[in-house]
Amino acid sequence: MWHTGTVSIESRERVERGELLSQLRLDRNGGGPVRSRRRRLITIAVLAIVAASALWFTLGRAVPTVRTVVARDAGTPGGPASVLDATGYVTARRQATVAAKITGKVTEVLIEEGQRVKEGEVLARLDDTEARAQLALVQAQLTAARSQLAEIRALLAQVERDYTRQQELAKRDLVSAQSLDAALAQRDMLRARLGAAAEQVRVAQESARVAQVQLDNTVIQAPFGGVVVAKAAQPGEIISPISAGGGFTRTGIGTIVDMDSLEIQVDVNEAFIGRVTAGQPVEATLNAYPDWKIPASVIAIIPSADRSKATVKVRIAIQAKDPRIVPDMGVRVGFLGDTPARETAAGGGVLVPADAVRGDGAAAAVFVYTDGRVERRPVTLAPGAGADRRLERGVRAGERVVVSPPPSLRDGDRVRLAEKT
Repeated sequence: MWHTGTVSIESRERVERGELLSQLRLDRNGGGPVRSRRRRLITIAVLAIVAASALWFTLGRAVPTVRTVVARDAGTPGGPASVLDATGYVTARRQATVAAKITGKVTEVLIEEGQRVKEGEVLARLDDTEARAQLALVQAQLTAARSQLAEIRALLAQVERDYTRQQELAKRDLVSAQSLDAALAQRDMLRARLGAAAEQVRVAQESARVAQVQLDNTVIQAPFGGVVVAKAAQPGEIISPISAGGGFTRTGIGTIVDMDSLEIQVDVNEAFIGRVTAGQPVEATLNAYPDWKIPASVIAIIPSADRSKATVKVRIAIQAKDPRIVPDMGVRVGFLGDTPARETAAGGGVLVPADAVRGDGAAAAVFVYTDGRVERRPVTLAPGAGADRRLERGVRAGERVVVSPPPSLRDGDRVRLAEKT
């Protein structure tokens, strides 16, 4: 019996250990769905990373902005050499801030910035209610004065006839001298009243003219033809020919510039003013258009020096009218002498800025701009160095090349011009 009980206890222990081992054993048949979900999550994450990388690459390849210059013929001789260089600004000789002659409320503004106007064109209107009422009152007074004048003339004509009859009767001793004197006094009194009435009519006419002028002053017109460069008032604001303070009263409707009166003013160091003469030819270059050479000439040298800057102001006439030239633009000018400039390069080929060339030797290339895209062209460089490089082959005169091309720029890329050249 003892042996049998011992065997039963050992059997129970083996069963318990087997149950524990079965609990610790992994269920390989039940882990399939978990691994499948993990694989899907990993796949989605990889796809998201790929999509983000593609988006980043696309945004990183946005259309770059480049600046271009025109390749110049290197074999063309130069014109007169510059004897003096200076900087200045484009200014307008005729520029006006148009204001009203009277104080009033703006009811209508008919201009906008950039609009071209003619001389006498209506720019704005003020409230004319009071001016019209005043004009109507004065015109009524003029009508009354004229009526009174007509009445006095009619009475005077009657009195003149009565006096004439009294004279005829007095010659026949049919009336007394007293009656003749009374008729004469009546005639003289009406003559005086007629003069006074005529003067009242004249005063009423002048008052009507003044009232009409006041009414006309409510209409603001352009003093000359030009382009509106500033709009200073809006309907509902009060405008006055003088500043009323406080910032609530405008003193002008807008500013007009006569573009035909544009010229260049530069400050020349007084040590070199002797190189400048009236009528001297000038070559001007706007900072906004560095490849555009504008012919010009000296108008006059202002006979006054700036003590603080040791400069003398020079006026220069612009001989080429162009809408790209606007007031206050920065400009560089070269005063030309009589000696022709030396050729920029010997031989043929074209000249381009040195920073337009990428690489050197056999690997040298430039990007040529055409219809919104760039073409990478291998070029042959001529010996030499400097601000300009001469290309013997690869680019023709008149073609546009990209200056300082970005490192990421590739053949066939679409680009956008930074400025008009």
